[in-house]
Amino acid sequence: MNQEEINEIRSKLNIVDVISSYIPLTKKGRNYFGLCPFHDDHTPSMAVSPEKQIYKCFVCGESGNVFNFVMNYEKISFKDALSRLANSIGINLDIQEKKDNKYDKYYEIMDIANKFYQNNLLSKEGEIARKYLENRKLDKKTIQEFGIGLSLNKMDILTNLLVSQGNSLEELNLIDLSNQNHDTFINRVIFPLHNKDGKVIGFSGRRLDDNQKINKYQNTKETPLFKKRENLFNYHRAKDAIRTEKKIIVMEGFMAVIRAYTVGIKNCIATMGTALSHEQADFIKRLSNNIYLCYDGDEAGRKATLSSGEVFTKMNMNVFVISLSDNLDPDDYIIKYGKDSFQKKIDDALPFNEYKIKILKQNYNFDNIDDKTKYINQVLQEINNEKDIIKQEIMLKTLEKDTNVWYNTLEKKLLELKKDENKGKSEPIVIKKDKKNGFLKAMESLVYYSLNYPKVITTIDNSNVYIPDTNIRLLLNEVIAYYNRYGEISEADFYAYLSNMEKDDLIKELKKVLQNDYPKMENDQINECLLAIKKYNIALEIKKLEKDVKNELDFERQIKLMEEIRTLRTKEGKSW
Repeated sequence: MNQEEINEIRSKLNIVDVISSYIPLTKKGRNYFGLCPFHDDHTPSMAVSPEKQIYKCFVCGESGNVFNFVMNYEKISFKDALSRLANSIGINLDIQEKKDNKYDKYYEIMDIANKFYQNNLLSKEGEIARKYLENRKLDKKTIQEFGIGLSLNKMDILTNLLVSQGNSLEELNLIDLSNQNHDTFINRVIFPLHNKDGKVIGFSGRRLDDNQKINKYQNTKETPLFKKRENLFNYHRAKDAIRTEKKIIVMEGFMAVIRAYTVGIKNCIATMGTALSHEQADFIKRLSNNIYLCYDGDEAGRKATLSSGEVFTKMNMNVFVISLSDNLDPDDYIIKYGKDSFQKKIDDALPFNEYKIKILKQNYNFDNIDDKTKYINQVLQEINNEKDIIKQEIMLKTLEKDTNVWYNTLEKKLLELKKDENKGKSEPIVIKKDKKNGFLKAMESLVYYSLNYPKVITTIDNSNVYIPDTNIRLLLNEVIAYYNRYGEISEADFYAYLSNMEKDDLIKELKKVLQNDYPKMENDQINECLLAIKKYNIALEIKKLEKDVKNELDFERQIKLMEEIRTLRTKEGKSW
């Protein structure tokens, strides 16, 4: 695809709209800011410029145009990102790269298996399973939406089908559709599991009989496609709703998510009954910074809530807890009390630190002095963690009321905690950018000003100045070549050009250049940069000649070299 077509597609995309579909952005002045998804960002350090149509992180230095963002976020090639974004604006490009046909085949096999299970559910043999789903209050529309199916009570039916289509038993065993050459899932209601792109990567099966010797639920084991720590149930469906609602509801099991979906609450995902992993937490953070935990109401659910809440809190996210009464899980709660009651629970969700205090209170006997003291100390630690000083005062007054301990005593103890905490803190680490000499700054400045003030490119090209840094020289040569060919240039289009040409080393160099701040260009700035580089080249040549003089044994040759040095030093002092 030629560069003009790529530039046309990029011009029809708004980088703010695209990036905000992945992460929340807030407008500040002329730019938008959000948490950078490419490093462990705790404060919004990524800026998105609607004017330049580029993004830039001021901490990790990641930058680029709309294609680069999707490439880096989705971990896909430039051609795949281009095709995906073109399709999003109604331009059909069939140029996706297929770098690993083996994985494509696995996805195709999974898709066949998924359709096979769905067809089983609709067959005569699926009557018991349909009755089970009916009893679980799942209608046909929901069953179809979530692709729910049935594995028959037969050992080899799916395995034989897939082998007859040319797939090997080794492949089926590898992706866990077959186990020891027999069907992995037998006589179970099947729930397909998807990756973030919506491709089926595994299954979860719920047994239909009362055989207590086998697990109620069976999930696909770890495979090249399915890695439990890296996937979340319903992630691909919930993305749009999460961005609209600006919050994400995290649940334990997929039935809870499906139930919420049936009543129109679609911003829910689940960890599929496992403890929250850091990989999952990272995926969740990319969607929203506002996390609502809605786990089961029993003791195990409370422990999982505390554990997950700590993970998200350490990631500087806004964490709230939806508490359900009667020890119910979200599925049963919605069935029993309905959508409106569940929505009120969401609206009344407690901030995580308040929830922790509430749980702590249930675990201590206030008639016991030691228990009461432990409780007070733990609550004071939670108050110390609270950043809002107004909330701190309210929490202190509540603690005074609950424990009958004088407010001034609690406040004094809190101040001691703060003092002890500050003692243990070292000075904040400030990451300093490498100091660059004036020559390197001048060379990088030429690249920056060329991209942002294209009229200077002719001056640079005509100067015939030699750029001693190889990477910057190659980069600047590409800038000049691009401008001479297309008659215009911008950072956003030049990023697309380098990406299309697969010049990864130059993209890396461009990011380094654009990581720095540059003053607005004045009239003589380019000439000053060129002069600085010329002087640097002369200094390098003088240094080389001085070394040659030391190594030269011929006296007349030494005199000649020294004469060259004097001539160069005269030029070095020249103002040009």
